[in-house]
Amino acid sequence: MPKIYYDKDADLNVLKGKTVAIIGYGIQGRGQALNLRDSGINVIVSELETTPNFQKAVEDGFKPMDAGKAAQKADIVQILAQDHLQAEIYKKSIRRHMKPGKALVFSHGFNIHFGQIKPPADVDVWMVAPKGPGSFVRRQYEEGKGVPCLVAIHQNASGNALKEALAYAKGLGGTRAGVFETTFKEETETDLFGEQVVLCGGTTELVKAGYETLVNAGYAPEMAYFECLHELKLIVDIIYEEGIAGMRKRVSDTAEYGDYSRGPRIINAKTRKEMEKILKEIQTGKFAREWMKENKKGRENFKQMRIDADKHPIEETGKRLRGMMSWIKK
Repeated sequence: MPKIYYDKDADLNVLKGKTVAIIGYGIQGRGQALNLRDSGINVIVSELETTPNFQKAVEDGFKPMDAGKAAQKADIVQILAQDHLQAEIYKKSIRRHMKPGKALVFSHGFNIHFGQIKPPADVDVWMVAPKGPGSFVRRQYEEGKGVPCLVAIHQNASGNALKEALAYAKGLGGTRAGVFETTFKEETETDLFGEQVVLCGGTTELVKAGYETLVNAGYAPEMAYFECLHELKLIVDIIYEEGIAGMRKRVSDTAEYGDYSRGPRIINAKTRKEMEKILKEIQTGKFAREWMKENKKGRENFKQMRIDADKHPIEETGKRLRGMMSWIKK
């Protein structure tokens, strides 16, 4: 069981007189910037002037600046741009401003763990990673609650990295829920594995395969959509609130028996072997190298994958059916 920190373990005064720069005012950047500001921390924001996020930052009362200026002014530089952009932003705009006593901060360990960013040895490097999107982080904070966070220390040049990181997490509201100690390696590798094998890759392929199986067998696309995609939310919501065992208590006995007896035929030994292979690709850096190479070459394969995926019949069926569901928030 990892060590867990709560409000009593963190002191916001640690950040008193310091300036935090949020590099990238996307969903996560906005949530973190607003929460930190509302916690009494001095926050500045960096965003490209040509983006909608720049205007959003202005509307929120910030005066966005370029990344270099923000890094120069700040004591704590939090990079919240997308993974494939972080190294370039760091090299072009941030690196020269990372002086002793400063901290370089992340909410995902990708660029540090895989060596895309190599900070000087005389700065602190740590991570505070909320386990939820920025909009949820913001909403929970406004309701007086918090989203659990992960905390990891990569470099502790000052000797106070953990204290600063916990104060930062408290500023986000994370210590209200609990802040779990981890490492950059563990956070990065488990995060990528979860995305590829379960949350995104595994789930979407399972949904599409189920849909295709029913449609190919002559069932109506609408029925296939409802059974293989639409109702997935109902099951996931119960699992989220009550765990797998709780979900099984809430479905019919027929569904529960089918779960036990047929589930292992879908996620079988061959599937598990492939999961192990994917994990190994993550651990060795093979996936990271592949993804960075894809970006350097102009994302040709990635763009084609996106086009092909958007053309899948389930998307047209879903678009039509969701248009009939007035209760779905637009």
